[in-house]
Amino acid sequence: MRVVLVCPYAWEAAGGVQVHVRRLAVRLRERGHDVRVLAPGAAESTDPWVRIVGRPIRVPYRGTVAPIAPQAYVRTSRAVAELAPDVLHVHEPLAPSVSMYATLASRAPVVATVHAYLDRSRAMEMSAPVLRRVWRRVTEGVAVSETAARFLRRSIPEADVEIVPNGVDADAWAAPDRVAEDLPAGRRIVWAHRLDPQKGFPVAVAAFAKVVTEIPEAVLIVAGDGADREALGLLSSSARARVRLLGTVPNDRLPPIHASGEVFVAPATGQESFGVALVEAMAAGLPVVASDIPGYREVVTHGVHGLLVPPRDPEALAKALIRVLTEPGLAARLGDAGRARSGEYDWSIVVDRLEELYRRAVDRPPRPRPGGRWLR
Repeated sequence: MRVVLVCPYAWEAAGGVQVHVRRLAVRLRERGHDVRVLAPGAAESTDPWVRIVGRPIRVPYRGTVAPIAPQAYVRTSRAVAELAPDVLHVHEPLAPSVSMYATLASRAPVVATVHAYLDRSRAMEMSAPVLRRVWRRVTEGVAVSETAARFLRRSIPEADVEIVPNGVDADAWAAPDRVAEDLPAGRRIVWAHRLDPQKGFPVAVAAFAKVVTEIPEAVLIVAGDGADREALGLLSSSARARVRLLGTVPNDRLPPIHASGEVFVAPATGQESFGVALVEAMAAGLPVVASDIPGYREVVTHGVHGLLVPPRDPEALAKALIRVLTEPGLAARLGDAGRARSGEYDWSIVVDRLEELYRRAVDRPPRPRPGGRWLR
């Protein structure tokens, strides 16, 4: 089957959707599918199966930055026509970027995956009539979680979606090729997210300041970068010396870092639909301490796979981290349960479900629309 995957965000940028699309493309190609990817980007990709169809613009929105390509309609439309897919699988089709344009241009059946979640989006509410027109072009709808599905239905109540979560390569996280050897010694707390307000890095820093007073050998390993690195200025010089900044680390280089840690911290302030970073940490056997927010609750059960604390509460976060690092048997119990849970999100399961949706989309008879053109 010829499958075209469409990513709305800059292909070279660090982001969960980009990682998901790349991994999905690899898995589908391993199963014999002819796979192409369309995405915006600052330069051509070194992957021959990726076509860059527009230059991204960094658009600030709700505490993060979306690198989208709102000017890429013509190039996207041409690429979809030239590739002539059996099925088009778009990600975030309601963002004004390549995925939306591919959905509108496609003559092939469209499978659409919604990843996003916001506590409130006035822009989506105001754009609902337009977004409904886009969604009517979707043959099979997918959401990565019930949280994402609820967010979609705020603007499109009639949207029919199946829940197919993000995938992880559980074995690669559980048994990395090596363990990171260049990290400082101590009780390692692992952070692997962007450093922006959505991910809660200032909360993690404030909590770490409290953890160090109770566990002087604690170390914060930071894999990620962003403007919120400035939050480290709030630490005392001695606490700051216990932080190792690694900068942006490609996803496939994270498993050795996780294997070197004792606990994973994820104090996101909201706007998380799923929590793939949590699943990756769980696959690595790391106990998770995370915010008690809707998307994370779908992955982690408090007291079973990890500990959940109120968002924006450094005191509660610090207490949970200290508990995991000091309470006998707790880290091992949470880590074992998390590793077992992560197997439910293995790519082998996720790709099986998506292949079934592709077949269903292709087999669905087309439906007429005004003007004489037929839609899947």
